[in-house]
Amino acid sequence: MNVREYLKRIGVDIEDIHADYQSLQFIQMRHMLSVPFENLDIINSRPIEINLEAIYQKIVVSKRGGYCYELNGLLGWLLQNVGFSVSLVSGRVHHGDGTYGPEFDHMALLVHLEKDYIVDVGFGDSVRSPLQLSGDIVTDVSGSYRITSESNSETLCFQKLVQNEWITEFKFTKKPRKLDEFYEMNQYQQTSSESHFTKKLICSLATPNGRITISGDSLIETINSIKTKRMILSSEERNEILKQRFGIIL
Repeated sequence: MNVREYLKRIGVDIEDIHADYQSLQFIQMRHMLSVPFENLDIINSRPIEINLEAIYQKIVVSKRGGYCYELNGLLGWLLQNVGFSVSLVSGRVHHGDGTYGPEFDHMALLVHLEKDYIVDVGFGDSVRSPLQLSGDIVTDVSGSYRITSESNSETLCFQKLVQNEWITEFKFTKKPRKLDEFYEMNQYQQTSSESHFTKKLICSLATPNGRITISGDSLIETINSIKTKRMILSSEERNEILKQRFGIIL
């Protein structure tokens, strides 16, 4: 596992990195522009291990992507190795029926600078900058985001503004977690028929002015808030799109 090779994978020069907010913001943005959010191994019945060396091999050496446990897990390792203080935190993801998933449903990073920031490169189409826990709003090409706290509770809410309403996408606390605590939910996410990761192929990558996504048999591209969608007609066409647009060769 090599820090310089990881930074090269996301287009960052180690000489430009310092343990400050500006570097943290730059690393997060470059990571989201370079490493896809994808579940190809799950769809192809290839087990995903929460093992940093295995994740490094997949993301850095094989130039693949992954989902939250892989993307945020490995990014946490990188940030620690370039001088940041980082904790893993457990998120409970909001469901369409208004309920929330169990602990360890999602992994995010809490980075400790002069203030604490949530950094998350494993939630698909999401904010591209660190979020303070203060409720300050951050807006970018993907939308507007903030973190608020529940009254009389240590629970924090990661929220996105959707049609003029703040929607909680996941809840979390600041309690530090260890990588192996996510083992059981990692197994669930890749094997359960109830997991949305087992239902259809997802591969999604941020672009400077939007996002490109394969969702099942559809190719969806968003450019400056204008979304286009078309069908992918064959597995050969999908593999060519993965190669040309996502840099993934299966």
